[in-house]
Amino acid sequence: MRRLRTALPASVAAAAAALVLVASPAVAHGGKPTPRPPVVTDVATGLVTPLSLAVGPHGTTYVTQNFPGLLTAVGRDGTPSVLYASPDGGEVGGVSYADRRITFTETQLGEEGPVASEVSTLRTDRWGNPTGAPRVLADTFAYERAKNPDGRTAYGLLRTGRACLEQIPAGPLPARYTGIADSHPYATTTVRGTTYVADAGANAILSISERGKVRTVAVLPPQPAVVTAEFAASLGWPDCAVGQTYWFEAVPTDVEVGPRGVLYVTTLPGGPEDDSLGARGAVYTVDPWKGKVRQVASGFVGATNLAVTDQGTVYVSELMGGRISQAGRRGPSTVVEVPLPAGLEWDGKGLLATTNVLPPDDTTPPDGHLVRVDLGKHRGR
Repeated sequence: MRRLRTALPASVAAAAAALVLVASPAVAHGGKPTPRPPVVTDVATGLVTPLSLAVGPHGTTYVTQNFPGLLTAVGRDGTPSVLYASPDGGEVGGVSYADRRITFTETQLGEEGPVASEVSTLRTDRWGNPTGAPRVLADTFAYERAKNPDGRTAYGLLRTGRACLEQIPAGPLPARYTGIADSHPYATTTVRGTTYVADAGANAILSISERGKVRTVAVLPPQPAVVTAEFAASLGWPDCAVGQTYWFEAVPTDVEVGPRGVLYVTTLPGGPEDDSLGARGAVYTVDPWKGKVRQVASGFVGATNLAVTDQGTVYVSELMGGRISQAGRRGPSTVVEVPLPAGLEWDGKGLLATTNVLPPDDTTPPDGHLVRVDLGKHRGR
């Protein structure tokens, strides 16, 4: 994965929606109560970069604290307890839960990106308590180095003339290239013994069998964006690049199983993650048997996670957009505004989410939240 990283917009980092407690629905002029708006309630606070979560049994929620490398269980009363700590200081993320098994990812980061990555499982009892030590299910970094699923996929200025390409500097964004060997497993989900992985480095959805066999389900398609004058100037690109289309890598950030076994995937656009080149985050469906990929929603700013109901309603957390939205054919609609959301899950009654997942600046202590979102009028849709 090669993508231009951008700092969080100050407007997003500073914006924090108030948590509104509603005692009773208001009454409209026609005598009918107006639909109650969504209500956000804190479950736990003081978490450090809680980028993913999973709904566990009996009110337990599993939350990863990615940068300190912790897998945490949050009880019904909001009390957190550490289940696993990376012994090598790796990033722990991508947590999911199914069949009394917690699945999570661990990635070792070097100066230029990941240098090791794997998917592990942790068995639990009926109450969700670990019953042993984690077991490595698969080494995704080794698979990526051997297979490199997007190794033949071309990225960059694919339709730009040679004369202009020769004026493009070598960095920070290559003029043209094919997918590099890079693995950063970011999200997991398990169904009928098969674990699906959204690998943000490989730009692909992988599957892992119960015996640890890895295969590529699908490579996400390149993400086109028109080069603006401001973007070209920021890279030191010549004027001839302005108005050209650059095909960025798709960066899958979550994978969930929806109705009829279809996979739903969120993607970051692989370039600027804010809206400087437009709101380019998207949701795709992936056929887990044939690998067919279809875009079903777009227009998201920082689509970092999604939740899918039994009826197929899709909710998306937009990290840079500061909201949880509902995906629709005409674009996303805001469900609730929350500061810096990341993890998102549907528990059958409403949404669980993580917010405030990154500090707004270098001097503010981390204070990530696990919250419950009572959807009000959105419930059951």
